[in-house]
Amino acid sequence: MEVQIFGIKKSSDTRKALRFFSERRIKTHFVDLNERAASLGELRRFAQKFGVGALIDSSSVVFQDLGLRHARMSDDSWLSKLAEEPLLLKMPLVRSGSQLTIGLHESTWKSWLTP
Repeated sequence: MEVQIFGIKKSSDTRKALRFFSERRIKTHFVDLNERAASLGELRRFAQKFGVGALIDSSSVVFQDLGLRHARMSDDSWLSKLAEEPLLLKMPLVRSGSQLTIGLHESTWKSWLTP
């Protein structure tokens, strides 16, 4: 099993996700969104399962600074904005094969580990 985690090192939930998998000796591939943004295709994968709204962290400082509270955009426009401004994303985004989660979901991750 291999897990891909999108987040930033300053995010406590991202650090908890990294620790969760490392404690269980699961190989992780960490994508630091401060260094490299998630691709549009990767974001679409999460949006197809959860909806674009689930990806947006409306409580983030970046969201407030950009004045997006009253923004009305299409899903494609939001995905482009999230690709440009990865700090707007709820973190961590975790993927293992076709299984996906947004945010801290230890109970779901545990279910991935049991056959």
